[in-house]
Amino acid sequence: MDIRQLRYFVAVATTQNFTRAAELLNISQPPLSRQIQQIEEEVGTRLFERGSRPVKLTEAGRFFLAHASRLVEQTDDLPKLTRRIAQVERRLVIGFVPSTLYGALPMVVRRFRQARPETAVTLTELSTVDQLHALHSGAIDVGFGRIRIDDTTVRRQILREERLMVALPDDHPLVQRVSPLSLAVLAREPLIVYPRKPRPSYADQVLAAFRERGLEVEAVHEVNELQTALGLVAAGVGVALVPAGVRRLKRDDVAYCELDDTSIVSPVIMSTRLSDNSADIGLLYDLIQQIYVERGIEPYRDGSGASANAPWSKKS
Repeated sequence: MDIRQLRYFVAVATTQNFTRAAELLNISQPPLSRQIQQIEEEVGTRLFERGSRPVKLTEAGRFFLAHASRLVEQTDDLPKLTRRIAQVERRLVIGFVPSTLYGALPMVVRRFRQARPETAVTLTELSTVDQLHALHSGAIDVGFGRIRIDDTTVRRQILREERLMVALPDDHPLVQRVSPLSLAVLAREPLIVYPRKPRPSYADQVLAAFRERGLEVEAVHEVNELQTALGLVAAGVGVALVPAGVRRLKRDDVAYCELDDTSIVSPVIMSTRLSDNSADIGLLYDLIQQIYVERGIEPYRDGSGASANAPWSKKS
């Protein structure tokens, strides 16, 4: 089985039609059908349901499609990635979700530029889902996001678990409370979540926090950006759960209050391509750990209490 056959299979599976797939591939239908038959003979099972219109995958076919699509995508991306490696100019492209800008990321980038002036650093705002796609294509070298997404081609390291706080209008009655606020109380308030898409996203983490505690939010407003969410909070539209670092974004019309449950957190996750063990990424990770120590920030530890194991770090 070769990559050409995988392309044929993906074309048939995605178009659900042998004739359209043959047209897209610029071949006639009989050779295409023979190639699909050869694949099925090699894997030892049917991948398409016989006689179905439109063409439908079997359960084995759906499994095969998921992996075949990834292999085809990686093959298409390989030339671009190779050209990136061959570039004379050293550069590091960092993808980030907006809330990480209110944590250690800006200082990390400044210190990295001081330590490696020969490496050009570029930052680009991307959702966690879009960061994974950008890593695959070579558009970025490292991403900082918040969503746990399994991908066998990407190395993902949880850096820390950041506590969440509630953002309220500065004149909201709950601001006057001395004690931390509970999700049960907040469930009765209109809740503003972000981003609206792509999903899964940080919005799903927030909504899951309520569901896991058996709480149903009375009203949910979805917006695309953190800044929009805070603007609506200031306007009295509702309240929002935000990472604690966001309180660095000081607004006279927004107040930040503690939650009474310290387990309500959002991870900060560093992602790179699985095979990328570059010295620049190792330095980036070590600078993060150094700044965490300076700021007294507790790094992520697994269930046994052990600290995170980072393969990029020269100290690990």
